[in-house]
Amino acid sequence: MRSNVRKRDDRVAWDVASSVRRSRVPGVTMAGFRDEGMAPEGHRMIPHPAVTLVLDLGAGPPVVEDATGRRHRGSLVAGLGLGGAVWVQGQTVECVQVRLSPVVARAILGVGPAELDGHVVTLDDLWGSQASRISERLSEVSSWQDRFALVEALFARRSEAGSPVEPEVAWAWRRIVDSRGLVQVERLAAELGWSRKRLWSRFHTQIGLPPKRAAKLVRFDHAVHRLASGQNAAGVAADGGYADQSHLHRDIMEFAGVTPVTVAHEPFLAVDDVAWPGAADRAHVA
Repeated sequence: MRSNVRKRDDRVAWDVASSVRRSRVPGVTMAGFRDEGMAPEGHRMIPHPAVTLVLDLGAGPPVVEDATGRRHRGSLVAGLGLGGAVWVQGQTVECVQVRLSPVVARAILGVGPAELDGHVVTLDDLWGSQASRISERLSEVSSWQDRFALVEALFARRSEAGSPVEPEVAWAWRRIVDSRGLVQVERLAAELGWSRKRLWSRFHTQIGLPPKRAAKLVRFDHAVHRLASGQNAAGVAADGGYADQSHLHRDIMEFAGVTPVTVAHEPFLAVDDVAWPGAADRAHVA
């Protein structure tokens, strides 16, 4: 399915392609992007409860500038929840962007979210020459749906050969996602029959964030998408499990580095309904 995202002056900013079917690899969603006039300053990345993989097709490499000012080019991997002070730039960019549930990220990437530690790394650093080979193969295919199928086949092979997270940890992640970040860590531990310390250790090691932080990120994700859809901050705070509007404001400032008013107009969020239609896909349950 093809569509586009427009700027406020009605100029097309991105030509976007979404998959016509759900991926057969659980926890994987994909979208295709072709830059039709990205602003020179780029776009702020907003934290998301997924590991992000960008497969560059070679037209004009995407450039991601992290919080330290370091720039990364080409095919990239961004750790769970990365955002705030991170910007993506580029001209004539064409890429496949993949969102990986942290439950499947280790098996597919070969490293766990905890090893990424919320940073940006080049795919060359993780996969070596295979990274350039997959980009070359993608650039030789003209159809977005065929590109998605190619990526899916690669991920299926890697997922089958990789190491899965423990079933209990995967279950805890799904509970956090299903509750939109509102489930209590003590309740998760009790339902698993684990101590809080054991849950914290296993979850943090395999998912990449402590369970409480993961729940906070999922809750933030739902809140900012509601703000981007035009809902008012007071209502979002009340329905989203925040103590009050000030609590919502603090969390958004912590994750995104901007106010709720500003985050509601971030282009990075405006893409989601086109690239990944359906609220259920945003949390990437695996």
